[in-house]
Amino acid sequence: MCGIAGLCGWRGDWKSNLNRMCERMRHRGPDGSGLWAEEDGSVALGHRRLAIIDLSETGAQPMRSGSGRYVISFNGEIYNHKEIAGRLLQEGRVSAFRGSSDTEALLEAAESWGVKRALSLCKGMFAAAFWDRKERTLTLARDRVGEKPLYYGWVSGSFVFASDLGSIAVLDGFEGRIDRSVLPFYFTHGYIPAPCSIYENIRKLPAGCLLTIKIPAGTEALVTEPEIVPYWSMREAAEKGLRSPFQGSRKEAADELERLLKESIKGQMEADVPVGAFLSAGIDSSTVVSLMQDLAPGRVRTFTIGMEEKEYNEADAAERIAAHLGTDHMRLTVTEKEAREVIPRLSAMFAEPFGDSSQIPTYLVSRMTREHVTVALSGDGGDELFAGYNIYGWCGRIWGKLRTQPAALRKAAGGLIGLLPFSGREGIGLKGKLLLSDHILDVYRTNYERDRLAERLVLPAGAARESIRAFYSRFSPEVFGTCPLKAVQLQDMLLYHPDDILVKVDRTAMAVSLETRVPMLDKDVVEFAWSLPEEYLRRQDTGKLVLRDVLYRYVPKEMMDRPKKGFSIPIRKWLLEPELRAWAEELLDPAVIRSQGFLDADAVSRIWKDFTERGIWRVQIWYLLMFQDFLRGKRPGPKKGADACV
Repeated sequence: MCGIAGLCGWRGDWKSNLNRMCERMRHRGPDGSGLWAEEDGSVALGHRRLAIIDLSETGAQPMRSGSGRYVISFNGEIYNHKEIAGRLLQEGRVSAFRGSSDTEALLEAAESWGVKRALSLCKGMFAAAFWDRKERTLTLARDRVGEKPLYYGWVSGSFVFASDLGSIAVLDGFEGRIDRSVLPFYFTHGYIPAPCSIYENIRKLPAGCLLTIKIPAGTEALVTEPEIVPYWSMREAAEKGLRSPFQGSRKEAADELERLLKESIKGQMEADVPVGAFLSAGIDSSTVVSLMQDLAPGRVRTFTIGMEEKEYNEADAAERIAAHLGTDHMRLTVTEKEAREVIPRLSAMFAEPFGDSSQIPTYLVSRMTREHVTVALSGDGGDELFAGYNIYGWCGRIWGKLRTQPAALRKAAGGLIGLLPFSGREGIGLKGKLLLSDHILDVYRTNYERDRLAERLVLPAGAARESIRAFYSRFSPEVFGTCPLKAVQLQDMLLYHPDDILVKVDRTAMAVSLETRVPMLDKDVVEFAWSLPEEYLRRQDTGKLVLRDVLYRYVPKEMMDRPKKGFSIPIRKWLLEPELRAWAEELLDPAVIRSQGFLDADAVSRIWKDFTERGIWRVQIWYLLMFQDFLRGKRPGPKKGADACV
């Protein structure tokens, strides 16, 4: 795990700017740094290193290929790098390797086979920059699912890129204009989806894509517009699974899933530094830890945190699972004070607004884990790939009823409800919206778009619905007509999972220089999951059926029979206590909101008063606070703690 950065056609002092970019993401790579540039300064690459494989200088970056034609700056891990290196040697494309790093194997593979083919052979998580000195072509690449971040764009007429959005924000000439078009989506969902960022002219490279750009010699030469093409597609994987479903029994499906997960976990346990795992007592992390312990020669190190509030605490259950499996388990009970102290650091960690409040416990468990290991395996991905979320069952039941009714009559009724004077009441308005649904994705989205007051937040008035629909337009569900649940899973794997879950895990873990790995996002596991029939995934209110089948081979079923809690904190309670309430009311001051010009101050005040005076909680409250805290951090002279991640 590392951080990468680059400047192309930079007009000015490239070295001081690139050094500043790298310093801003020191937390992503505390073990070393490096710069490389063409003699004319037309292309300059930077790197911060968190040493995981090949800890020697032969793993340092930016790295040049043996021939000198290619230069790479790489963030991530290639889990099958030994296999790739062996193939290169066998084919005579490389006579010998200088070291044992996965970076060198990937670099020589890119030169030998081309970047696209090399990546198609790789299993891993990554963001990488390949500079072809002969063709003067820069290629940026991001892993298939989006585990590792990669931002790019234009600053002062120059093409720039970095692992950390904050590294771009420190460049000379960076204007930092807010992209208003993403705000309606942010205030509905709490995150900013790729390819957008919070800033105009700065984008996120979508998962599974390559960006190629020609860089002429000389810093005054015009850089071409980038071309972006996919080398792997989550949608195509889902559609292929639908066309060619798994034909075996559920037991055979569990056998194959267990085999694939073990293969993935075995590869991801390899490192030249200590490795452990998060254990939250849920199905996903318990499955990963069970298989790790089965594969490991000794006791796997596992980590969990508990909260003082019982309703948010799964640490006791995690401890019992760890004892059953025989792991070397560590538990940290977090006080309210410790959790609240994280809040002022969040804006710097994420470098753009991010409203998933589970960012706080995720940071805390990462901080504890980093005191003992450098790599931690995570169970993320199980809910999306194996239909674990409770809302999937709700959507299925609602759509199952709606689709049996004549569409014309149903929509007419929904339209009439929307005209009623009392349609603003949540239950009535929600019913009206549901009746207008064309497919299960409309039902799913209605769960997030049920609040008319939240729709008024963003200025200008009425911008929200049109902007949000533009993001949804790429998720046409028609191909999943016979398996509507798959359409909902696909939207989550294209939006929520990469832009919320993976962002949360990457930013909080990297803030403490901890590498996280996600075995369920292995290419073979993902593609197999898409081939599973719905009845192997979910039955009524129980999801992840086939994944449970694997887990129950290692952990007794009765040990896992608990209501799903998620990974959350009592943020509603905290915001009503004097210290945090004062912080929140300062951020939500109507005069400040009006002066900024992004939000409707009256809608913001109503949402806050509904909470403090009537006990009505809306998720937009935390979204608002994170947005306002981000804006405050952009002012000259950042508040104490805003310029550091730890």
